[in-house]
Amino acid sequence: MTDHQKGNMSTQITKSEYLLLFRGAQWDKGLSPEDIQKIMGQWNNWFERLTLEGKVKSAHPLEREGKIVSGKGRTVADGPFAESKEAIGGYFLLLLDDFNEALEIAKECPALEYGLTVEVRPVAEQCRTMQRINELLAHAIA
Repeated sequence: MTDHQKGNMSTQITKSEYLLLFRGAQWDKGLSPEDIQKIMGQWNNWFERLTLEGKVKSAHPLEREGKIVSGKGRTVADGPFAESKEAIGGYFLLLLDDFNEALEIAKECPALEYGLTVEVRPVAEQCRTMQRINELLAHAIA
């Protein structure tokens, strides 16, 4: 390995995945078609810039209808409810340097001032329950 290669390895930054969840299915309620078109244009420009910068790994809007499965009996109920202020309308999966960068990107969301909220979550490399089990097993073996 050359000194140049060693130098490149030490300066490489490991990127992590962050999920932006867009909550608020009715953020556009009461806005004129022109206002909605303007905001969606801003949204598309924001998304295109992030994509060109290589930060978007995946992104999709979500349909408003769905089902919720819960309980021991595996109960299936209607939902999520589109009229809910907390309904998730879509997501961006981003590949970034750190959590603060994810927060700064979330703050750029054009629909924030209209009631939409953005939840920012780091993507875990492993399920927390599996991580805890593996730690318990490692301590039991040691």
